[in-house]
Amino acid sequence: MTIGLSGGGRSGGTVDNGAATSLASVVRRSLSSQTQSDATLGYAGSYSVVNQARGTVTALPSSGQIIRQGQSLYKVDGRAIVLLYGSIPAYRTLHKGMSGVDVQQLNADLVALGYATSSELDPTSDEFSSATKNAIKKLQADLGIADTGTLTLGQAVFLPGAVRIKTVSATLGSSAGPGSPILQATSTRRQVTIALDAALQTEVKVGDRVTITLPDNRTTPGVVSAVGRVATSSSSGSSDSNTSPTVEVTVRPLHPAATGRLDQAPVRVSITTASVRNALVVPVNALLALAGGGYALEEVTPAGVHKLVPVELGLFDDAEGLVQVSGNGLHAGQRIVVPAS
Repeated sequence: MTIGLSGGGRSGGTVDNGAATSLASVVRRSLSSQTQSDATLGYAGSYSVVNQARGTVTALPSSGQIIRQGQSLYKVDGRAIVLLYGSIPAYRTLHKGMSGVDVQQLNADLVALGYATSSELDPTSDEFSSATKNAIKKLQADLGIADTGTLTLGQAVFLPGAVRIKTVSATLGSSAGPGSPILQATSTRRQVTIALDAALQTEVKVGDRVTITLPDNRTTPGVVSAVGRVATSSSSGSSDSNTSPTVEVTVRPLHPAATGRLDQAPVRVSITTASVRNALVVPVNALLALAGGGYALEEVTPAGVHKLVPVELGLFDDAEGLVQVSGNGLHAGQRIVVPAS
């Protein structure tokens, strides 16, 4: 409806231009602006485990299993292939006298696992010392393999942290050679991924609070942990011209246990992009567009007189259908006209 700035003498709850109306109040409250999107709940990270040993696959983990530092990831010829933590993948046999970043992460792991104290073995050292050799022998003894004190290539897999087995590509009894794929894994960290319309990218930032609605309609809080900078389009070859480019937004649940163990589950995310406190707030449908530009509210005074009050707009909450307003002569408790529900 577009109208001129003039008052009238109609009573509340009347029919104007064929539309039934009712009354609402201007209220003072906190207000949040939210963006809602479909999303996917799962686990962060994706790791491919490639075998480096030679022999026959004799033990494999099951999908969904959690493997931590120092535990057997799988077995070849009955020998455990141990998971160790580190960003550098195993690429050579490690023995006394060697040095390097891969040796440093090995030393840190051996201390973390309790096979040496930090006074016996400096966890920041990149030197393979006698202390390193002694600690490896203890680890090998616990794994039930020959305690040589040398970490042979293929005897360990280095990954950034504990993993959750996603899929297993190898089969028991199959021949395992260097370079053969064994399994796919993720981290154990829960994550929600949003394919956000690229047009909304500027509305979302790292640190924004979100509400995650789970498949069973329970809600749990989260926080935006990353916002992609490169927009991508659907590669499905669909002829749908309405498909918009998207950016990837990741969300960290604040209470991971509350999200359960579902993987690749559809969820709904409401992102709080801005908020105000102690604001004057009205229903969005109370706004009247003025012929000369701008907006007004139709106030009904205690005497039953209708008059227009020009307002300036602030924050919108699309989820609740509310908007922040300000202007001269505007205050909490004023009765305003809204369309009848």
